[in-house]
Amino acid sequence: MTQADGDWLSTKDAAAALGLTPRTLYRLIDEGQLPAYRFGRVIRLKQSEVDAFVASSRIEPGTLEHLYPETTDKPVDA
Repeated sequence: MTQADGDWLSTKDAAAALGLTPRTLYRLIDEGQLPAYRFGRVIRLKQSEVDAFVASSRIEPGTLEHLYPETTDKPVDA
């Protein structure tokens, strides 16, 4: 296991790559959403599994309509 092969990420590097806080990364790991490995006191993540997590988190078009409900164009009474 060497850093030169680029296959393993530290939690700090994985959190930075995902744009998350370490606390959020640990929560994702603890909930089983993101696989991680403990080597003694060190936690590492596989780059390929982080990439797969990113791919599985992709938002499909048309699934966020609930976040921007259509407003009705009713005239405002003056």
